[in-house]
Amino acid sequence: MSQFFSNIEPNVIDDEILQTAIEKTCPEDLGDIARVESMNFKVVTELQLSFKSILQIDNLWPLENLTKLQLDNNLIEKIEGLQSLVHLVWLDLSFNNIEVIEGLDTLVKLQDLSLYSNRISKIEHMDTLQELQIFSIGKNNLTLLENVVCLRRLKSLRTLNLSGNPFCSEEHYTLFVVAHLPGLVYLDFKLVRNSTVRFLHSLIGKSGNSILQSFCFVALGAGSLQKSGSQKHTAAFVEYLNGSLLFDSLYAEDREAAKLASLPGVGDLLQAYPSWFVSVSGNLYNYGLEEYEKREAEVSKFYKRLHEILTVNQQESRRIISDFESRNQRRLDELYHDGSGDIADSKRAQGKEDIRQLWDALMTLEALVSNDLEDLLQDFKRSIGAIASTFIENIQGIYPFHSIQFRDLENEHHEKVMEIVITTLKELDEDLFEENFSDDIRRLLVDKNTIVSSINMSHSIRLRKIDKRESDMLCNTYQW
Repeated sequence: MSQFFSNIEPNVIDDEILQTAIEKTCPEDLGDIARVESMNFKVVTELQLSFKSILQIDNLWPLENLTKLQLDNNLIEKIEGLQSLVHLVWLDLSFNNIEVIEGLDTLVKLQDLSLYSNRISKIEHMDTLQELQIFSIGKNNLTLLENVVCLRRLKSLRTLNLSGNPFCSEEHYTLFVVAHLPGLVYLDFKLVRNSTVRFLHSLIGKSGNSILQSFCFVALGAGSLQKSGSQKHTAAFVEYLNGSLLFDSLYAEDREAAKLASLPGVGDLLQAYPSWFVSVSGNLYNYGLEEYEKREAEVSKFYKRLHEILTVNQQESRRIISDFESRNQRRLDELYHDGSGDIADSKRAQGKEDIRQLWDALMTLEALVSNDLEDLLQDFKRSIGAIASTFIENIQGIYPFHSIQFRDLENEHHEKVMEIVITTLKELDEDLFEENFSDDIRRLLVDKNTIVSSINMSHSIRLRKIDKRESDMLCNTYQW
């Protein structure tokens, strides 16, 4: 909750608040109708509930014909309770404490949506808003520029406000947004310049996809690698595999395992098990870092070649333009000194032809650089795709220390512990070693079914944690 509202008592949307809002929003006679007809909300089409200290959206379901709703400057933390407002065209939820975009699926007629100044960190759950034309989500917590890409599905979107989000400081922020949303007319309260659009259109490749879009994706991927710094293991998709982190997480909440350590033989197992597990984990961790270096080198090579292509193109363009300017200046000087009619007509014709040749030369360069960039991008996709595919295949089974070895170690350990426990149960039945066991062990070993069920459950939890670590590695690689 914001500091400004921290001392304000939250409200809920009740009949009194609705009645007051209707009387203020609607004409006087409509307010009378609402009172006479016991709050006939179906006649209400607009409602303003700004600055009401509302914490939760609720009790709006009777307003099924509402087209305009203002809930700005409240304490709202979650978008909910709007399912029945299917005719809503205009919705203002700005200046609240919302963290997730949700609860908008049924608002298919929505044209104007404001979520300005909230706590949202991801643009999501908006696919059904196909009639949305104006969207304001400035001053939130959007840090990843890729968030903008999902807005491509909103074909009617013309006005977008993202200003005030952390990713707005990215170097190619404007180009990235305009490249992915070619239908935009206004971005951050400014008209999208025709020159920007023309530049982006000039980068359309043969496949019909903007080369710049792909470059932007590459830039983001490279940036995530370069910004990692000390968090290199995260960028390498092998976080929690260094040292004993993964092993420790398996037993972090396993109380039974700690109790069983006092059984004869289990303590020795628990001492030997971590060393094997950590060794396998360390091998996989080092392999992940090696693959990370390969990916980073490939990205660096890509940018080096990109810079070379653009530099050569710019130098050649400057040379062609400089030659044209020199010829044009000489032509003007000749006209100044000897500007008779015949000479002027001749020079004018030469000037027109020179301009046409300049245009042809620059367009030829543009086509050449576009082809070079597309070839570069395709080569990069193939190279990085091969590296990523090899990494995924190795994680899934080719590499000698993938997660199956983790499972094998866990299964083997589980079987040995189970053998010791079964043997101990038999000894207890015969009153052997009974005096050596603590009260915790006695309660745990109350009967065979109890202890076996407990050990199996712990085993299953550890296997799920191992599976999740592998799944996270694969998912992160696919996403990258």
